[in-house]
Amino acid sequence: MDYTLEQSVGFMLGFTHRKAVALLATRFKPYDITTEQFSVLFNVDRGEGVNQKELASRVFKDQPTTARIIDLLEKKGWVERRTSEQDRRAYLLYLTKEGKALIDILVPIEREMNKELAEGISEDQMEAFKHTLSLINRNL
Repeated sequence: MDYTLEQSVGFMLGFTHRKAVALLATRFKPYDITTEQFSVLFNVDRGEGVNQKELASRVFKDQPTTARIIDLLEKKGWVERRTSEQDRRAYLLYLTKEGKALIDILVPIEREMNKELAEGISEDQMEAFKHTLSLINRNL
């Protein structure tokens, strides 16, 4: 049996993911933000007042990596930490005005790229693809 890595679902997913990330990174470059930073910024926007531990879980990163990204976003003036009123030792995360403005610019760029990725693919095919991916994720 002739088998190549190009036939491996894992290889195909990884290859496609790397190409998509590289393309999005190029589009985000003028805004001085990486795709990983965007993921954190986006998730703070979608759940303001989130703590670092919950955010790490949402972005599928370990806590130290998430903390480094938050530090950087805070240094750039896009995110701020506020002390939790329930637990004085905990910090909750919020976007700054500048962070919100950046999200308003970046989300349409990301959505447009997703539209381009789906070009020539019917809505039914895309729904079946997303369903298949969710099944693969469940199996993992």
